[in-house]
Amino acid sequence: MQKVENIIIGFGKAGKTLAGYLGKQGQKTVLIEKTPNMYGGTCINVGCIPSKALSVKANRKKYSEKEQAEYYAQSVKEKKNLIALLNKANYDKLAGVPNIEIVDGMASFLDEHRVLVEHEGGTTEYQAEKIFINTGSKSFIPRIEGLSISERILTSDEIMNLETLPKKLTIIGGGFIGLEFAKTYAEYGSKVTILDSSEKFLAKEDDDIAEAVFKSMENLGVHIILNAKVQKVSEEGEDTSIYYEIDGETLEIRQDYILVATGRRPNVADLKPENAGVKLGERGNIEVNEFLQTNKEHIFAMGDVNGGPQFTYISLDDFRIVRNFLQGESSYSTKSRAFIHSSVFLNPTLSKVGLGEKEALKEGYDIQVFKLPVAMIPKAKILGNQIGLYKAVVDKKTNKILGATLFAEESHEVINIIATAMAMDANYTVLKNQIFTHPTMAEALNDLFQ
Repeated sequence: MQKVENIIIGFGKAGKTLAGYLGKQGQKTVLIEKTPNMYGGTCINVGCIPSKALSVKANRKKYSEKEQAEYYAQSVKEKKNLIALLNKANYDKLAGVPNIEIVDGMASFLDEHRVLVEHEGGTTEYQAEKIFINTGSKSFIPRIEGLSISERILTSDEIMNLETLPKKLTIIGGGFIGLEFAKTYAEYGSKVTILDSSEKFLAKEDDDIAEAVFKSMENLGVHIILNAKVQKVSEEGEDTSIYYEIDGETLEIRQDYILVATGRRPNVADLKPENAGVKLGERGNIEVNEFLQTNKEHIFAMGDVNGGPQFTYISLDDFRIVRNFLQGESSYSTKSRAFIHSSVFLNPTLSKVGLGEKEALKEGYDIQVFKLPVAMIPKAKILGNQIGLYKAVVDKKTNKILGATLFAEESHEVINIIATAMAMDANYTVLKNQIFTHPTMAEALNDLFQ
Protein backbone atom coordinates (compact mmCIF):
# COMPACT_ATOMS: atom_id res chain seq x y z
CA MET A 1 0.00 0.00 0.00
CA GLN A 2 1.28 3.45 -0.96
CA LYS A 3 0.58 6.39 1.34
CA VAL A 4 0.18 9.87 -0.17
CA GLU A 5 -1.33 13.15 0.92
CA ASN A 6 -3.92 13.39 -1.84
CA ILE A 7 -5.76 11.11 -4.24
CA ILE A 8 -7.59 12.66 -7.18
CA ILE A 9 -9.87 10.32 -9.13
CA GLY A 10 -10.46 11.69 -12.61
CA PHE A 11 -8.37 13.77 -15.02
CA GLY A 12 -11.10 16.34 -15.73
CA LYS A 13 -10.86 20.12 -15.57
CA ALA A 14 -11.14 20.40 -11.79
CA GLY A 15 -9.03 17.31 -11.07
CA LYS A 16 -6.10 18.15 -13.30
CA THR A 17 -6.02 21.79 -12.17
CA LEU A 18 -6.15 20.79 -8.52
CA ALA A 19 -3.40 18.20 -9.07
CA GLY A 20 -1.12 20.88 -10.51
CA TYR A 21 -1.83 23.18 -7.58
CA LEU A 22 -1.28 20.55 -4.89
CA GLY A 23 1.88 19.27 -6.55
CA LYS A 24 3.37 22.73 -6.66
CA GLN A 25 2.52 23.10 -2.97
CA GLY A 26 4.84 20.19 -2.28
CA GLN A 27 2.05 17.71 -1.53
CA LYS A 28 2.45 14.18 -2.87
CA THR A 29 -0.57 13.63 -5.08
CA VAL A 30 -1.79 10.66 -7.11
CA LEU A 31 -4.02 11.45 -10.11
CA ILE A 32 -5.93 8.39 -11.33
CA GLU A 33 -7.56 8.12 -14.75
CA LYS A 34 -9.11 4.90 -16.03
CA THR A 35 -7.85 5.38 -19.60
CA PRO A 36 -5.18 7.54 -21.29
CA ASN A 37 -7.84 8.43 -23.86
CA MET A 38 -9.48 10.63 -21.21
CA TYR A 39 -6.52 12.76 -20.13
CA GLY A 40 -8.07 16.22 -19.84
CA GLY A 41 -11.56 14.91 -19.11
CA THR A 42 -14.87 14.88 -20.95
CA CYS A 43 -14.65 18.35 -22.49
CA ILE A 44 -11.40 17.82 -24.33
CA ASN A 45 -11.95 14.24 -25.42
CA VAL A 46 -15.67 13.56 -25.93
CA GLY A 47 -17.42 16.82 -25.10
CA CYS A 48 -17.30 20.49 -26.00
CA ILE A 49 -13.97 20.64 -27.87
CA PRO A 50 -14.54 17.80 -30.38
CA SER A 51 -18.23 18.61 -30.86
CA LYS A 52 -17.46 22.27 -31.56
CA ALA A 53 -14.59 21.33 -33.87
CA LEU A 54 -17.01 19.28 -35.98
CA SER A 55 -19.67 21.97 -35.73
CA VAL A 56 -17.37 24.69 -37.01
CA LYS A 57 -16.19 22.50 -39.91
CA ALA A 58 -19.80 21.79 -40.83
CA ASN A 59 -20.74 25.46 -40.76
CA ARG A 60 -17.76 26.45 -42.92
CA LYS A 61 -18.25 23.71 -45.48
CA LYS A 62 -17.43 24.47 -49.08
CA TYR A 63 -18.15 21.41 -51.17
CA SER A 64 -20.60 19.92 -53.62
CA GLU A 65 -23.16 17.33 -52.60
CA LYS A 66 -20.97 14.58 -54.10
CA GLU A 67 -18.07 15.61 -51.85
CA GLN A 68 -19.94 15.91 -48.55
CA ALA A 69 -19.15 12.37 -47.29
CA GLU A 70 -15.45 12.84 -48.01
CA TYR A 71 -15.44 16.28 -46.37
CA TYR A 72 -17.12 14.88 -43.28
CA ALA A 73 -14.65 12.00 -43.00
CA GLN A 74 -11.76 14.45 -43.29
CA SER A 75 -13.34 16.66 -40.61
CA VAL A 76 -13.53 13.71 -38.21
CA LYS A 77 -9.90 12.81 -38.89
CA GLU A 78 -8.81 16.41 -38.22
CA LYS A 79 -10.89 16.38 -35.04
CA LYS A 80 -9.13 13.20 -33.91
CA ASN A 81 -5.72 14.75 -34.53
CA LEU A 82 -6.68 17.87 -32.57
CA ILE A 83 -7.95 15.83 -29.62
CA ALA A 84 -4.82 13.66 -29.60
CA LEU A 85 -2.66 16.78 -29.38
CA LEU A 86 -4.75 18.29 -26.56
CA ASN A 87 -4.86 14.97 -24.73
CA LYS A 88 -1.07 14.68 -24.82
CA ALA A 89 -0.61 18.33 -23.86
CA ASN A 90 -2.73 17.77 -20.75
CA TYR A 91 -0.65 14.77 -19.76
CA ASP A 92 2.66 16.53 -20.39
CA LYS A 93 1.57 19.55 -18.36
CA LEU A 94 1.26 17.43 -15.21
CA ALA A 95 3.74 14.62 -15.84
CA GLY A 96 6.67 16.96 -15.30
CA VAL A 97 5.38 18.49 -12.05
CA PRO A 98 7.19 17.20 -8.94
CA ASN A 99 5.07 15.31 -6.39
CA ILE A 100 2.45 14.28 -9.00
CA GLU A 101 2.05 10.65 -10.05
CA ILE A 102 -0.34 9.87 -12.90
CA VAL A 103 -1.82 6.38 -12.64
CA ASP A 104 -3.85 4.64 -15.35
CA GLY A 105 -6.54 2.29 -14.07
CA MET A 106 -10.00 1.89 -12.60
CA ALA A 107 -10.29 3.35 -9.10
CA SER A 108 -12.73 2.22 -6.44
CA PHE A 109 -13.05 2.90 -2.72
CA LEU A 110 -11.98 0.29 -0.18
CA ASP A 111 -12.90 2.60 2.69
CA GLU A 112 -12.94 6.33 3.35
CA HIS A 113 -9.15 6.67 3.14
CA ARG A 114 -8.13 3.81 0.84
CA VAL A 115 -8.57 3.43 -2.92
CA LEU A 116 -7.88 0.36 -5.04
CA VAL A 117 -6.66 0.83 -8.61
CA GLU A 118 -7.08 -2.00 -11.10
CA HIS A 119 -4.64 -1.78 -14.02
CA GLU A 120 -2.97 -4.01 -16.59
CA GLY A 121 -0.26 -5.09 -14.17
CA GLY A 122 -2.69 -6.06 -11.43
CA THR A 123 -3.87 -3.85 -8.58
CA THR A 124 -2.37 -1.11 -6.41
CA GLU A 125 -3.73 0.21 -3.14
CA TYR A 126 -3.38 3.86 -2.12
CA GLN A 127 -4.13 5.59 1.15
CA ALA A 128 -4.55 9.36 1.44
CA GLU A 129 -5.44 12.08 3.91
CA LYS A 130 -7.75 13.73 1.35
CA ILE A 131 -9.56 12.31 -1.66
CA PHE A 132 -11.05 14.33 -4.52
CA ILE A 133 -13.59 12.78 -6.90
CA ASN A 134 -13.73 14.17 -10.44
CA THR A 135 -15.12 11.28 -12.46
CA GLY A 136 -17.51 13.36 -14.55
CA SER A 137 -20.65 12.02 -16.21
CA LYS A 138 -21.62 9.51 -18.87
CA SER A 139 -24.40 9.23 -21.42
CA PHE A 140 -27.73 8.02 -20.07
CA ILE A 141 -29.30 5.13 -21.98
CA PRO A 142 -33.04 4.82 -21.24
CA ARG A 143 -34.66 1.42 -20.87
CA ILE A 144 -36.18 0.89 -24.29
CA GLU A 145 -36.56 -2.49 -25.94
CA GLY A 146 -33.65 -3.15 -28.31
CA LEU A 147 -31.82 0.04 -27.35
CA SER A 148 -28.15 -0.72 -26.71
CA ILE A 149 -24.99 0.87 -28.04
CA SER A 150 -23.73 -0.74 -31.25
CA GLU A 151 -22.13 0.17 -34.57
CA ARG A 152 -25.30 1.99 -35.62
CA ILE A 153 -26.82 3.04 -32.29
CA LEU A 154 -24.52 5.65 -30.83
CA THR A 155 -24.13 8.19 -28.04
CA SER A 156 -22.35 11.51 -28.44
CA ASP A 157 -19.09 9.76 -27.49
CA GLU A 158 -19.19 7.32 -30.41
CA ILE A 159 -20.72 9.44 -33.14
CA MET A 160 -17.87 11.94 -33.10
CA ASN A 161 -15.47 9.15 -34.10
CA LEU A 162 -17.73 7.91 -36.89
CA GLU A 163 -16.02 8.57 -40.22
CA THR A 164 -19.04 7.52 -42.29
CA LEU A 165 -21.52 10.33 -42.77
CA PRO A 166 -25.02 9.14 -41.81
CA LYS A 167 -27.46 9.41 -44.70
CA LYS A 168 -30.39 9.41 -42.30
CA LEU A 169 -29.79 10.18 -38.64
CA THR A 170 -32.54 10.00 -36.04
CA ILE A 171 -31.82 11.56 -32.66
CA ILE A 172 -33.67 10.31 -29.60
CA GLY A 173 -33.94 13.34 -27.34
CA GLY A 174 -34.70 16.97 -28.11
CA GLY A 175 -32.54 18.58 -25.45
CA PHE A 176 -29.56 20.79 -26.10
CA ILE A 177 -27.14 17.92 -26.79
CA GLY A 178 -29.51 16.51 -29.39
CA LEU A 179 -30.08 19.93 -30.96
CA GLU A 180 -26.35 20.63 -31.28
CA PHE A 181 -25.71 17.35 -33.08
CA ALA A 182 -28.81 17.82 -35.23
CA LYS A 183 -27.45 21.17 -36.37
CA THR A 184 -24.00 19.76 -37.11
CA TYR A 185 -25.08 16.71 -39.06
CA ALA A 186 -27.75 18.59 -41.00
CA GLU A 187 -25.05 21.01 -42.14
CA TYR A 188 -22.84 18.11 -43.22
CA GLY A 189 -25.71 16.83 -45.35
CA SER A 190 -27.45 14.18 -43.25
CA LYS A 191 -31.22 13.98 -43.22
CA VAL A 192 -31.89 14.52 -39.51
CA THR A 193 -34.98 13.73 -37.46
CA ILE A 194 -35.42 14.46 -33.75
CA LEU A 195 -37.83 12.41 -31.65
CA ASP A 196 -38.71 14.40 -28.54
CA SER A 197 -41.01 13.04 -25.84
CA SER A 198 -41.96 16.56 -24.72
CA GLU A 199 -45.27 18.01 -25.80
CA LYS A 200 -43.70 21.44 -26.30
CA PHE A 201 -40.38 22.34 -27.91
CA LEU A 202 -37.89 23.88 -25.44
CA ALA A 203 -40.67 24.18 -22.90
CA LYS A 204 -38.49 25.91 -20.30
CA GLU A 205 -37.63 28.78 -22.65
CA ASP A 206 -39.79 31.77 -23.55
CA ASP A 207 -42.18 31.05 -26.42
CA ASP A 208 -40.64 33.60 -28.79
CA ILE A 209 -37.15 32.16 -28.25
CA ALA A 210 -38.34 28.56 -28.67
CA GLU A 211 -40.20 29.49 -31.85
CA ALA A 212 -37.12 31.18 -33.31
CA VAL A 213 -34.94 28.15 -32.56
CA PHE A 214 -37.55 25.77 -33.98
CA LYS A 215 -37.71 27.73 -37.24
CA SER A 216 -33.93 27.85 -37.55
CA MET A 217 -33.75 24.05 -37.16
CA GLU A 218 -36.45 23.64 -39.78
CA ASN A 219 -34.48 25.92 -42.11
CA LEU A 220 -31.54 23.52 -41.76
CA GLY A 221 -33.82 20.66 -42.81
CA VAL A 222 -34.15 19.13 -39.34
CA HIS A 223 -37.50 17.41 -38.79
CA ILE A 224 -38.64 17.64 -35.16
CA ILE A 225 -41.36 15.26 -33.95
CA LEU A 226 -42.81 16.18 -30.56
CA ASN A 227 -44.73 14.06 -28.07
CA ALA A 228 -43.01 10.96 -29.48
CA LYS A 229 -42.66 8.10 -27.00
CA VAL A 230 -40.08 5.62 -28.28
CA GLN A 231 -41.28 2.04 -27.71
CA LYS A 232 -38.75 -0.17 -29.47
CA VAL A 233 -35.55 -0.09 -31.52
CA SER A 234 -34.31 -2.78 -33.90
CA GLU A 235 -31.35 -3.31 -36.25
CA GLU A 236 -31.49 -4.99 -39.63
CA GLY A 237 -28.17 -5.05 -41.47
CA GLU A 238 -27.22 -1.50 -42.34
CA ASP A 239 -30.58 -0.08 -41.30
CA THR A 240 -32.24 0.55 -37.97
CA SER A 241 -35.87 1.06 -37.08
CA ILE A 242 -37.45 3.07 -34.30
CA TYR A 243 -41.04 2.41 -33.28
CA TYR A 244 -42.65 5.31 -31.45
CA GLU A 245 -46.10 6.26 -30.28
CA ILE A 246 -48.01 9.52 -30.67
CA ASP A 247 -51.51 9.80 -29.23
CA GLY A 248 -51.92 6.03 -29.12
CA GLU A 249 -50.76 5.45 -32.71
CA THR A 250 -47.56 3.44 -33.28
CA LEU A 251 -45.33 4.73 -36.07
CA GLU A 252 -42.02 3.59 -37.53
CA ILE A 253 -39.04 5.52 -38.80
CA ARG A 254 -36.08 3.91 -40.57
CA GLN A 255 -32.54 5.27 -40.71
CA ASP A 256 -28.96 4.05 -40.96
CA TYR A 257 -27.82 5.60 -37.65
CA ILE A 258 -29.43 6.47 -34.32
CA LEU A 259 -28.01 8.97 -31.83
CA VAL A 260 -29.14 8.56 -28.23
CA ALA A 261 -29.11 12.06 -26.70
CA THR A 262 -31.17 11.61 -23.56
CA GLY A 263 -28.84 13.41 -21.18
CA ARG A 264 -25.90 12.51 -18.98
CA ARG A 265 -25.68 11.06 -15.48
CA PRO A 266 -22.93 11.25 -12.82
CA ASN A 267 -20.28 8.58 -13.36
CA VAL A 268 -20.15 6.75 -10.02
CA ALA A 269 -21.05 3.12 -10.69
CA ASP A 270 -17.48 1.74 -10.70
CA LEU A 271 -16.33 4.02 -7.89
CA LYS A 272 -18.11 2.06 -5.11
CA PRO A 273 -18.71 5.17 -2.97
CA GLU A 274 -20.71 3.08 -0.52
CA ASN A 275 -17.45 1.50 0.69
CA ALA A 276 -16.37 4.94 1.87
CA GLY A 277 -19.77 5.80 3.32
CA VAL A 278 -20.21 8.61 0.77
CA LYS A 279 -23.86 9.58 0.27
CA LEU A 280 -25.50 9.85 -3.14
CA GLY A 281 -28.37 12.08 -4.20
CA GLU A 282 -31.65 11.07 -5.84
CA ARG A 283 -30.17 11.31 -9.35
CA GLY A 284 -27.10 9.27 -8.47
CA ASN A 285 -24.85 12.27 -7.91
CA ILE A 286 -22.44 12.55 -5.00
CA GLU A 287 -23.96 14.91 -2.45
CA VAL A 288 -21.78 17.86 -1.44
CA ASN A 289 -22.04 21.00 0.67
CA GLU A 290 -21.33 24.51 -0.59
CA PHE A 291 -17.58 23.87 -0.33
CA LEU A 292 -17.90 20.60 -2.28
CA GLN A 293 -17.26 18.37 0.71
CA THR A 294 -19.17 15.10 0.87
CA ASN A 295 -20.59 13.82 4.14
CA LYS A 296 -17.00 12.69 4.77
CA GLU A 297 -15.23 16.01 5.32
CA HIS A 298 -11.92 14.85 3.82
CA ILE A 299 -13.59 13.62 0.59
CA PHE A 300 -14.59 16.21 -2.02
CA ALA A 301 -16.52 15.87 -5.31
CA MET A 302 -15.99 18.29 -8.19
CA GLY A 303 -17.49 18.69 -11.66
CA ASP A 304 -20.41 16.81 -13.19
CA VAL A 305 -20.27 14.01 -10.62
CA ASN A 306 -21.61 16.25 -7.84
CA GLY A 307 -24.84 16.99 -9.68
CA GLY A 308 -24.11 20.66 -10.42
CA PRO A 309 -24.35 22.36 -13.83
CA GLN A 310 -22.57 20.20 -16.42
CA PHE A 311 -20.18 22.79 -17.82
CA THR A 312 -16.38 22.75 -17.99
CA TYR A 313 -16.18 26.27 -16.62
CA ILE A 314 -18.22 25.21 -13.59
CA SER A 315 -15.75 22.38 -13.02
CA LEU A 316 -12.95 24.96 -13.10
CA ASP A 317 -14.86 27.07 -10.61
CA ASP A 318 -15.25 23.99 -8.42
CA PHE A 319 -11.46 23.87 -8.31
CA ARG A 320 -11.35 27.49 -7.14
CA ILE A 321 -13.79 26.74 -4.33
CA VAL A 322 -11.83 23.70 -3.16
CA ARG A 323 -8.49 25.48 -3.43
CA ASN A 324 -9.72 28.42 -1.38
CA PHE A 325 -11.26 26.10 1.19
CA LEU A 326 -7.99 24.19 1.56
CA GLN A 327 -6.27 27.53 2.12
CA GLY A 328 -8.68 28.32 4.93
CA GLU A 329 -10.76 30.79 2.90
CA SER A 330 -14.52 30.32 3.01
CA SER A 331 -15.75 33.56 1.48
CA TYR A 332 -16.49 31.91 -1.87
CA SER A 333 -18.67 28.83 -2.38
CA THR A 334 -21.30 27.42 -4.72
CA LYS A 335 -23.77 29.80 -3.06
CA SER A 336 -21.76 32.67 -4.52
CA ARG A 337 -22.72 31.66 -8.07
CA ALA A 338 -25.57 34.05 -8.67
CA PHE A 339 -25.59 33.84 -12.45
CA ILE A 340 -24.45 30.88 -14.51
CA HIS A 341 -24.54 31.56 -18.22
CA SER A 342 -24.55 28.97 -20.98
CA SER A 343 -24.41 28.62 -24.75
CA VAL A 344 -25.81 26.01 -27.10
CA PHE A 345 -23.96 26.02 -30.39
CA LEU A 346 -26.78 25.94 -32.90
CA ASN A 347 -27.08 28.04 -36.06
CA PRO A 348 -26.93 30.68 -34.67
CA THR A 349 -25.80 30.14 -31.08
CA LEU A 350 -28.37 30.22 -28.27
CA SER A 351 -26.97 31.81 -25.11
CA LYS A 352 -28.64 32.58 -21.80
CA VAL A 353 -27.95 34.02 -18.37
CA GLY A 354 -30.32 34.46 -15.45
CA LEU A 355 -34.09 34.48 -15.87
CA GLY A 356 -36.24 34.44 -18.96
CA GLU A 357 -39.47 36.45 -19.20
CA LYS A 358 -41.84 33.75 -17.99
CA GLU A 359 -39.42 32.68 -15.25
CA ALA A 360 -39.19 36.23 -13.94
CA LEU A 361 -42.98 36.61 -13.96
CA LYS A 362 -43.36 33.30 -12.17
CA GLU A 363 -41.03 34.53 -9.44
CA GLY A 364 -43.18 37.64 -8.99
CA TYR A 365 -40.97 40.35 -10.49
CA ASP A 366 -42.40 43.52 -12.01
CA ILE A 367 -40.42 43.50 -15.24
CA GLN A 368 -39.56 45.42 -18.36
CA VAL A 369 -38.74 43.32 -21.40
CA PHE A 370 -36.31 44.50 -24.07
CA LYS A 371 -36.16 42.87 -27.53
CA LEU A 372 -34.07 43.44 -30.62
CA PRO A 373 -34.33 41.44 -33.87
CA VAL A 374 -30.88 40.32 -35.00
CA ALA A 375 -31.76 41.52 -38.50
CA MET A 376 -31.28 45.07 -37.17
CA ILE A 377 -27.63 44.45 -36.19
CA PRO A 378 -25.09 45.57 -38.85
CA LYS A 379 -22.53 42.90 -37.89
CA ALA A 380 -25.13 40.19 -38.42
CA LYS A 381 -25.50 41.36 -42.01
CA ILE A 382 -21.72 41.17 -42.42
CA LEU A 383 -21.65 37.66 -40.97
CA GLY A 384 -24.40 36.63 -43.36
CA ASN A 385 -26.78 35.31 -40.72
CA GLN A 386 -29.58 37.63 -39.62
CA ILE A 387 -31.60 34.93 -37.87
CA GLY A 388 -32.41 35.41 -34.21
CA LEU A 389 -33.35 37.68 -31.37
CA TYR A 390 -31.75 39.55 -28.46
CA LYS A 391 -33.97 39.57 -25.38
CA ALA A 392 -33.39 40.92 -21.88
CA VAL A 393 -35.48 41.14 -18.71
CA VAL A 394 -35.02 44.01 -16.24
CA ASP A 395 -36.48 44.57 -12.78
CA LYS A 396 -38.55 47.77 -13.04
CA LYS A 397 -38.03 48.62 -9.38
CA THR A 398 -34.24 48.36 -9.34
CA ASN A 399 -33.15 48.66 -13.01
CA LYS A 400 -31.10 45.50 -12.46
CA ILE A 401 -30.82 42.93 -15.24
CA LEU A 402 -32.61 39.75 -14.24
CA GLY A 403 -31.55 37.80 -17.29
CA ALA A 404 -30.98 37.73 -21.02
CA THR A 405 -31.35 35.28 -23.87
CA LEU A 406 -29.44 35.87 -27.09
CA PHE A 407 -30.16 33.75 -30.14
CA ALA A 408 -27.63 35.14 -32.55
CA GLU A 409 -24.24 34.77 -34.18
CA GLU A 410 -21.42 35.19 -31.65
CA SER A 411 -23.86 35.28 -28.75
CA HIS A 412 -21.49 32.94 -26.89
CA GLU A 413 -19.13 35.93 -26.64
CA VAL A 414 -21.70 38.67 -26.01
CA ILE A 415 -23.43 36.80 -23.18
CA ASN A 416 -20.26 37.11 -21.10
CA ILE A 417 -20.63 40.90 -21.14
CA ILE A 418 -24.17 40.74 -19.77
CA ALA A 419 -23.18 38.14 -17.18
CA THR A 420 -20.33 40.36 -16.00
CA ALA A 421 -22.67 43.35 -15.65
CA MET A 422 -25.07 41.21 -13.63
CA ALA A 423 -22.27 39.91 -11.41
CA MET A 424 -21.26 43.52 -10.71
CA ASP A 425 -24.90 44.33 -9.82
CA ALA A 426 -24.89 47.06 -12.44
CA ASN A 427 -27.99 48.81 -13.75
CA TYR A 428 -28.97 47.93 -17.30
CA THR A 429 -28.11 51.52 -18.26
CA VAL A 430 -24.42 50.63 -17.98
CA LEU A 431 -24.77 48.50 -21.10
CA LYS A 432 -27.20 50.93 -22.67
CA ASN A 433 -24.58 53.69 -22.53
CA GLN A 434 -21.39 51.63 -22.89
CA ILE A 435 -19.11 52.47 -25.83
CA PHE A 436 -18.53 49.34 -27.92
CA THR A 437 -16.28 48.81 -30.93
CA HIS A 438 -17.94 48.79 -34.35
CA PRO A 439 -19.03 46.71 -36.14
CA THR A 440 -19.63 44.04 -33.48
CA MET A 441 -22.49 41.98 -32.17
CA ALA A 442 -21.78 43.43 -28.73
CA GLU A 443 -22.62 47.00 -29.77
CA ALA A 444 -26.21 45.88 -30.29
CA LEU A 445 -26.57 45.96 -26.51
CA ASN A 446 -26.80 49.74 -26.87
CA ASP A 447 -29.88 49.34 -29.05
CA LEU A 448 -31.34 46.44 -27.08
CA PHE A 449 -31.56 48.47 -23.87
CA GLN A 450 -32.88 51.67 -25.48
